[in-house]
Amino acid sequence: MEFFKGFRKYVIVVLTIVAGLIGIFAVSRPSGIHLTEANILVQNTDGYARPPRTVDPGAITGTWNRVHLPYAPHPKILPKQVADASVTPTQTTWYHFRLPAGAQPPTEAYLYIPRWKSDGEIAIYVDGVLHYQSHANLQWNGSNLPLWIAFDDTAEQAPPHDILVRLRHVRGIGGALSSLWVGSYAEVGPAYMVRNFFQAEFPYIGSWIFLASGIFALFVWFGRRQDRLYLLFFAVTVTTFIRTMHNYVGLDRLPISDAWFGWLTVNSIMWIIVNVHLFLIGVHLHRQPLLTWTIAAITAFFAIATLPLLGRSPDATLVAPLMYPVMFLVGNVVSLHGLYWSWRVRSLEGCALAAWCLLAALLGGYDWLLQNNFVNIENVFLSVYAQIATIIAFCHIILSRYSTAVGEVERANIVLAERLAEREAELLASHQKRREVERRELIHHERQRLMQDMHDGLGSSLITALRVVEHGKIDDAAIAELLKSCIDDLKLTIDSMEPVETDLLLLLGTLRFRLQPRLEATNIRLRWEVTEAPPLTWLDQRHSLHILRILQEAFTNVVKHASASEIRVATRVVDGEVMIEVADNGRGFDPDVTRHGRGLNNQAHRAAAIGGRVDVRSGTRGARFTLFLPVRQPSAASNHADIDIPTGDQSPKTDRSSDVSVQ
Repeated sequence: MEFFKGFRKYVIVVLTIVAGLIGIFAVSRPSGIHLTEANILVQNTDGYARPPRTVDPGAITGTWNRVHLPYAPHPKILPKQVADASVTPTQTTWYHFRLPAGAQPPTEAYLYIPRWKSDGEIAIYVDGVLHYQSHANLQWNGSNLPLWIAFDDTAEQAPPHDILVRLRHVRGIGGALSSLWVGSYAEVGPAYMVRNFFQAEFPYIGSWIFLASGIFALFVWFGRRQDRLYLLFFAVTVTTFIRTMHNYVGLDRLPISDAWFGWLTVNSIMWIIVNVHLFLIGVHLHRQPLLTWTIAAITAFFAIATLPLLGRSPDATLVAPLMYPVMFLVGNVVSLHGLYWSWRVRSLEGCALAAWCLLAALLGGYDWLLQNNFVNIENVFLSVYAQIATIIAFCHIILSRYSTAVGEVERANIVLAERLAEREAELLASHQKRREVERRELIHHERQRLMQDMHDGLGSSLITALRVVEHGKIDDAAIAELLKSCIDDLKLTIDSMEPVETDLLLLLGTLRFRLQPRLEATNIRLRWEVTEAPPLTWLDQRHSLHILRILQEAFTNVVKHASASEIRVATRVVDGEVMIEVADNGRGFDPDVTRHGRGLNNQAHRAAAIGGRVDVRSGTRGARFTLFLPVRQPSAASNHADIDIPTGDQSPKTDRSSDVSVQ
């Protein structure tokens, strides 16, 4: 049902356009002086001689006859050839007009000739003086273009009364002339403009627009090679452009010879038929190889047989009356075949295109009759309008397919965007879940670290103090010292929770803030020689606690066992490592005695956990403890930052061997 509704609307639109065109031609009928009678004289000549400057009709040799215009004798299908092939047998036809008695042309008068047909040239004399002549090619010379000639308008110029038209053309072909009109611009101007527009300018505009759309389709085809309809559409536009050129060219000389232009113009009809046939197959998808190969063979035969490169090949323009009936038959077969199968598959686009092609083929038969003077030559060639309608049908199909393809791409983009949005939502939800899991794991690890630190540090100190107190083996001063140690462990754990953001100097400054008052209370002077150090990208709370405990152990050893009066803390950067030195001026120690001590082993384990190492040196003037920290920590080291450090119950009194060991 939708198919028939669309078809009915299509027919209504077409009939409306046709009625409008007929109305335009009806209201643009010319007025003024209408010359429908003329005296005619025919002369057989050879070649093309230039027209004389002035002509006296009475001096032309030959017999004048009275004819009614339009005058269009039937051309010969194959004109006779002369013995000398280099000489073209021509014929000169003279038309002599006299304005009717009492007819007075207006002051600003124009001569309007709807159509003249000549495979040659035209010259127009006004009162015996050459007033206009064609300067284009001899065969393709703009005979489809109406002539619009203004008479001279000077102070001494008398109104024209005598008009002589000279047509020199191939013998047996051409020599047709329509009636003439003489009048003012208002009388003949609208008629000329309407005929010139619909007969020449409209095909010119339509063919260029059609060609431009074909070029666009060609670029679309470059991106969609699988759809050959775009390429066929481009081929149709090119061949149609070539075919319609003869409707609007010819006022000036063509860049190619008559033979080549005629070969292109005549053979382009078969090229159009071939491309239309393939295009319709692409629409209704019913292949018929026998018909396709037959059309291709006829096309190739006509093109090769009339090719101007061959010395004895017939001129395509001269044998066109024999070729056109075959083209007419083939065009109708192709159109009916396409119409039948498009109707079978209910393709409105295919039916419309095939119907217009069928109409163009039928009107092509009418144009053949007009071309051969079987109908009034003042009529208009009609197949070009069917071609324009066919162009619109072609464009509609291509535009529909292009719009469908764009729509599919848009729908695919929408589906893709929806899927992408769903995927993004899934990824976002997954990311949020993962962040939540990571947050919980981080909290869990941090809780575990704090529990371990509290157990190993503060817990161990409290247990040791509790056992000593329970056995009653310690005085108040020792108890106070143990409690201070517990407080230091607690402060150390709290300091490790501060965000240091890769800044080692900030961590060392925190340690100095905690330890300097205690050192001053024991009369130990602190020399702080800490300099700038590069940021440690791996430094976080876990690693901070290890560094603080390592350094705290070093300070504790000095305070308890070295009997030093000064502690020096310095930093350096050597070979990609940051060195933290803790040196004292105490009594030193014997490395052999302290090699198996537990304190330095703990320091070494903690340093290894963060990818570093320790070094202890002792002499008569004191000891030096050095912690080496890498600027860029290997990933393997970070994975062991939470390893367990061997611990044990701390006693209130330890010997020097428990505090240091050699690396």
